[in-house]
Amino acid sequence: MKAIVISIGDELLIGQTVNTNAAWIGQELSKLGGSISEGLTISDQEDKIIETVQHALERADVVIITGGLGPTKDDITKHTLARFFNTELVIHQPTLDKITSYFTARNRPMLQSNIQQAALPKDCTILENNYGTAAGMWFEKEGKIVISLPGVPYEMKGIMQESVFPLFKERFQLKSLYHKTILTQGIGESFLAEQISDWENSVRADGLGLAYLPSPGIVKLRLSSPHGEQDKGKIEKYLTEIRERLPEAVFGYEQETLPEIIGKLLKDQNLTIGTVESCTAGLLANQITSISGSSDYFMGSLLTYSNELKQRLALVETETLNRFGAVSEEVSIEMAKGGLTQLGVDICISTTGVAGPTGGTIEKPVGLVWIAIATKNQVNARKFQFGDNRERTLQMTVLSALNWLRYELLK
Repeated sequence: MKAIVISIGDELLIGQTVNTNAAWIGQELSKLGGSISEGLTISDQEDKIIETVQHALERADVVIITGGLGPTKDDITKHTLARFFNTELVIHQPTLDKITSYFTARNRPMLQSNIQQAALPKDCTILENNYGTAAGMWFEKEGKIVISLPGVPYEMKGIMQESVFPLFKERFQLKSLYHKTILTQGIGESFLAEQISDWENSVRADGLGLAYLPSPGIVKLRLSSPHGEQDKGKIEKYLTEIRERLPEAVFGYEQETLPEIIGKLLKDQNLTIGTVESCTAGLLANQITSISGSSDYFMGSLLTYSNELKQRLALVETETLNRFGAVSEEVSIEMAKGGLTQLGVDICISTTGVAGPTGGTIEKPVGLVWIAIATKNQVNARKFQFGDNRERTLQMTVLSALNWLRYELLK
């Protein structure tokens, strides 16, 4: 089954909203054995929608459209599709009942624009939306399928999982793929590829697919098989080899995150943690506490952006700051040790650096970061150089701190 995804919305084109829908559809459809041949993003214009749908129908078995089904005047997708398929809009009573119940349950008035959301093309299959008010639509034309879904991600996902995927399985002879993704941190894509080139050759020689999926600070390796679950054991064997070869870099699988992983480790070991942050200004604490239940192990954070607060709150010695400067191994160590005492925790992580884009020197360039981890038995510091992009430096600092902590907890 070959599919084309059309994402409708000016907010997508101008970058105001990130198009996560297309990525999710591609990921989930590949698991079923389907494939996305094109992903198209277009504006909320009738002629553009018609032109793009016609283009897609000439090249694919299935066209999946997201967006443009809301109650406002700029949401024109269903009107355009009704004209394209030469049908009329009529009130779909089950959808109207669902919309009425939605507003009644929330004690909110239902406007005429909300009622009109139940006006749907007569000659299509209505896809029930159990998460919002905009129903999905399934059209068929000359053996081809056009599906229109709301752009709200959780509504789109709900309709796809509950209605569309089951219909795909009935309609097409799909052979499910099997793939698994392993997550690495702190090692660049090209260096990683060089480190595992012999392993990669074995993977490909064994008939498996391998994809490198890089993002700032993280490189994912996805192994896949066209033979479905029968190759599950083979893939697991290769992933175990990578984990054993690169224990400090490999931190998890699939959608796992470092905050989730370290949270479990801290709970299992009955340890508490806190942070003393300068350059990251609370970003590290924010990531640790993004996990429900983090109050079991996270006690608090000291935000010591200024030298004065490094001394007053984190107990950094004035002489240390004057001699080595705020961005130094010595200061990062004293910050972590001071936080250990002040916060009364088992583990404390400190961060201090030159995030940029200004403030760097020859000795301490933009992107220089020191991270320290202190426990009651020892304290260690590491030096990192993350480049001249401020946002990326901060992101990499947090990821590096969390992954180093994970590795220490495992040891």
